[in-house]
Amino acid sequence: MTNTLVVLLGPTAVGKTELSIRLAKLLSCDIISADSRQIYQQIDIGTAKPTKEEQQEVRHHFIDILPLDQYYSAAQYEADALQLITSAFNCQSRQFSSPKEQGAGVCQLMVGGSMMYIDAVTKGIDDIPTIEDDTRAMMRHKFETEGLDALCAELRLLDPEYYDLVDKKNHKRIVHALEICYQTGRTYTSFRKNQAKSRPFRIVKIGLRRERANLFQRINQRVDLMMQQGLMDEAQRLYPLRHLNSLNTVGYKELFKVIEGEWKLPMAVERIKKNTRVYAKKQMTWFAHDAEIHWIDVDKWPVEQQIQQICDLLESKAEE
Repeated sequence: MTNTLVVLLGPTAVGKTELSIRLAKLLSCDIISADSRQIYQQIDIGTAKPTKEEQQEVRHHFIDILPLDQYYSAAQYEADALQLITSAFNCQSRQFSSPKEQGAGVCQLMVGGSMMYIDAVTKGIDDIPTIEDDTRAMMRHKFETEGLDALCAELRLLDPEYYDLVDKKNHKRIVHALEICYQTGRTYTSFRKNQAKSRPFRIVKIGLRRERANLFQRINQRVDLMMQQGLMDEAQRLYPLRHLNSLNTVGYKELFKVIEGEWKLPMAVERIKKNTRVYAKKQMTWFAHDAEIHWIDVDKWPVEQQIQQICDLLESKAEE
């Protein structure tokens, strides 16, 4: 029996939610969310979580499971998600009544756009040590007091190989690399093997994509809808917690500037749209380098035909 993990991925606002619910019902399985922000409680509107009604239609995992102040990494997600997937396969397999049915294998469905979470499950994360609280606090203080340029200069001295590769504007990656250096006395590079791990199940990746202009229009419309749904009120409730890393994300950080009087609301809304479009472009660039993804152009096909394409793909994979 060949168990199959179906991974439905794509940039934000491409249309994963509706299709995933229809597909999960067809496959008789739950949805395993691969979203690094929806995992947190209290941030509902700004992360475009599936509605309560949608979550009642199909059970979702890894949504609303953590308080905002709890640290969670892609490596932790890898361990937790693999445990859940293995358990789900075992449970679902026992539901078959005959060896013939078992021979077809079963499917689980993972859905999301967080690149590191998807790679963690499908390729594996290098065995990098978990950062201790005092080291994390020290590096956060250094970042806040010395700034990103100083930390980049420090990384260049401690780990020049990773410095040449890393995005110098991504403070999270700079800080994390230095955390490893300080805590272990070794370079971050020494832990990075970049070798895919084998999994005891087949993985089929299905990507959704749209013409860029259509995707960006959907993003703009989604932000407008979020504002109508009360995103500003949500940001005001969360403002006292603005220092938390879980809130250092598009949608909230722009509205915090409105609350502080730095920006006017219309400017913040336009900046949310722009920053969301930038993030979508990063997602598309990341996914474009993965040759294992089977792409569906959702502008061209209604949902029913998208599902048929997926079913045809899964059938062809089962025959391989």
